[in-house]
Amino acid sequence: MNALAYPTSAFDYVLPPELVARYPSPQRDESRLLVLDRASGRVAHHRFRDLVELVRPGDVIVLNETRVLRARLLGIRLPGGGHAEVLLLRPLDGEAAGSDAREWEAMVRPGARLRQGRRIRVGDELLVTVLESLPDGLRRVRLETSLAPADAIRRYGHMPLPPYIDRADEALDAERYQTVYARTEGSVAAPTAGLHFTPALLERLEAQGVRLARILLHVGVGTFRPVEVEDPARHPMHEEWYQVPSCAAECINGARAAGGAVWAVGTTVTRTLESVASEGGAIVPGSGWTRLFIRPGYRFRAVDHLLTNFHLPRSTLLMLVTALGGYERVMSAYREAVAERYRFYSYGDAMAVL
Repeated sequence: MNALAYPTSAFDYVLPPELVARYPSPQRDESRLLVLDRASGRVAHHRFRDLVELVRPGDVIVLNETRVLRARLLGIRLPGGGHAEVLLLRPLDGEAAGSDAREWEAMVRPGARLRQGRRIRVGDELLVTVLESLPDGLRRVRLETSLAPADAIRRYGHMPLPPYIDRADEALDAERYQTVYARTEGSVAAPTAGLHFTPALLERLEAQGVRLARILLHVGVGTFRPVEVEDPARHPMHEEWYQVPSCAAECINGARAAGGAVWAVGTTVTRTLESVASEGGAIVPGSGWTRLFIRPGYRFRAVDHLLTNFHLPRSTLLMLVTALGGYERVMSAYREAVAERYRFYSYGDAMAVL
């Protein structure tokens, strides 16, 4: 099949429900790591801590420093009562990276009862007012609080675990659904490939001559939306905000100039680097919004290797992985991961595409 002609249905696969990870592994770097050599198609099975054996001195590992917002607000509809849920997606009155905004784009439930003017009491110091309806069933909402909005979100918000985890957030999620290097709030989902790193593992990598570069991409809810049209080219790709500082660009470009490989930790880093790369592969610092949709047929300019989790069928994330690793080889690796009882999705195991 022509690489450009893979239909959405080609990215389906069968996953037993019990392989969806509902909780993280006891230790971050004890997760399993399936390693796919895209040149040969060979698959090997490791633990994530074995990454130190795969990355060479002089290589650069690129991390996404985004921090997950406690963006899920649960409350009571006013007047009349009844439960309501507001998922804050992105601020509408300030910097895209700012979590201290008062007006937000949001998803609400139940949508039919949360029209313009309705209010939700989330806590003693936080009310949410629906200002207007937006396209795609979204709402513009305002946070009414005597606190700084960011403080109100931290106090009353819940971690926005993906629907397939199928449980309420618990105390452990406040730590485990963040990477150990998370710094800037703004995501409604974790960059999950990074959840496997520990401070000790990062120190070991640096000690053996591996460079670390840090960029930012705030993960939006669109990352979980399946491609619903059979022709992926017709899929309206979601946009996400990124920032690549000059120091990160210099680190990556310097490593590549010296013969090192670029390791992207996750699809978020991959999309960011490919969005800012020049035709020759040099990383250009800057910030903005990206709608880049990477699927089979895409020519990579900046990323050599990918660390990632296992992704949902029919997702843009799975399409990105097959673009780098090769469609047949990645889908075969997924079938082997199922047969070997790997744990899937956000709290699941990891995969390295070499």
